[in-house]
Amino acid sequence: MSKHSSRGSFSPGLGQHGVSDAPIFDDAADHLLAISTRSPFTGSKGILLLADGTRAEGRLFGSCGIGMGELVFTTGMAGYQESMTDPSFRGQILTFTWPLLGNYGIHQGLSESSGIHPRGVVCRELMLTPDHRDSIGSVHDFLHTHQVPGICDIDTRSLTRKVREHGTMLAIFGPIEEEQTMLRTLQSMSPPDKEDLVAEVTISESVIINPGATTADGLPLTRLAVLDCGIKYNILRELCKRFEVVWCPANMPFNDIITRWNPSAFFASNGPGDPAHDGAARNAKESLAEAVRMGLPVMGICLGHQLMGLAAGLRTYKLRYGHRGANQPVLDLESNKVHITSQNHGFAVEDPARGMLAPHPSGILSNSGENILDSEFQVRYINANDGTVEGLDLLDKPCFTIQFHPEACPGPHDASLLFDRFESMVKLYLKSTQKVRSKA
Repeated sequence: MSKHSSRGSFSPGLGQHGVSDAPIFDDAADHLLAISTRSPFTGSKGILLLADGTRAEGRLFGSCGIGMGELVFTTGMAGYQESMTDPSFRGQILTFTWPLLGNYGIHQGLSESSGIHPRGVVCRELMLTPDHRDSIGSVHDFLHTHQVPGICDIDTRSLTRKVREHGTMLAIFGPIEEEQTMLRTLQSMSPPDKEDLVAEVTISESVIINPGATTADGLPLTRLAVLDCGIKYNILRELCKRFEVVWCPANMPFNDIITRWNPSAFFASNGPGDPAHDGAARNAKESLAEAVRMGLPVMGICLGHQLMGLAAGLRTYKLRYGHRGANQPVLDLESNKVHITSQNHGFAVEDPARGMLAPHPSGILSNSGENILDSEFQVRYINANDGTVEGLDLLDKPCFTIQFHPEACPGPHDASLLFDRFESMVKLYLKSTQKVRSKA
């Protein structure tokens, strides 16, 4: 959850045309600048335990606590700060497959939220002394400041192979002398997907983050309501370049958003957990569906895509090990081109023709539902590796969704033009509605 701050460094509206009083929010890295002394790395012995009985010894860093959650892996060679601050990792233990973590340190302004969201970090080799002139601290400092534990000297290749073969699983790690206590805790743990994770990461109250934003020619930007299911900062930056953005809690009722802010379009963000959870995610889905039924332009990314899939009557299901990394190939079925994309998700929307692809052994999936969008849809994008659905287009409404991350933090910029597609879609909608009003 991001907070207003007098010392923060995230302010996407700052310096934008027409904006005179842009609010400022905390960046997770800001906390490093606020501490005068830093805790040294002791390298005490730790133990990592998996639900299948796997046991791995290593050295602890970051906060001196116990990390517990769902063990997942990400394949990015860089972008570890962005990954650790991505709210979509809420409730998970994040394993970095790239063997070296922290070589360029932590940088102010690169975080994707105001905090660190994984409940623990696993790596092979930890760089304690970063080599970059702009670094303000190490990964150890970063995790310790946010009270998140980490464990290094782990055979992450072996862990990744295990997760790929058997699926993501529950795990716990901490001081080796507490192994028996952690074993008992592991046996009673429940998956984080059962928690209302979206409610934990959404903003607490709605706010315009670039009030009065205009083009360089002084024309006001269109107002966009953003449903925050765990949004990444760089998505907000990209949207602020094109719209006047109202940052809204995921569970803010649709009518309240319309009455208070009167937006011309809606956007649903990425976020953690099960999209079918009976909590804040369901509220966001209902608002999204109402916006579609009203004919407003709508775009969804990641969890926002999954919520649209549920609203379209499709089921969502847990993937064996998810897609997490900066090298996921996505095929555009309309252009027949492949985009290399950044992704971070553990659930998918079922294919209307082929059903569930690459499902998790647990068989977790949503109930069958009805299409509440008053619109038909088609699959526009699929993953070139496993064929899973990566995006939907509505056939008679100005709406589309994508499972991947065009804001590219971290990751390639192949899909960044999709923000421009949405901007053009909104402009066309406003032009057509103005014509209707003038004829009336």
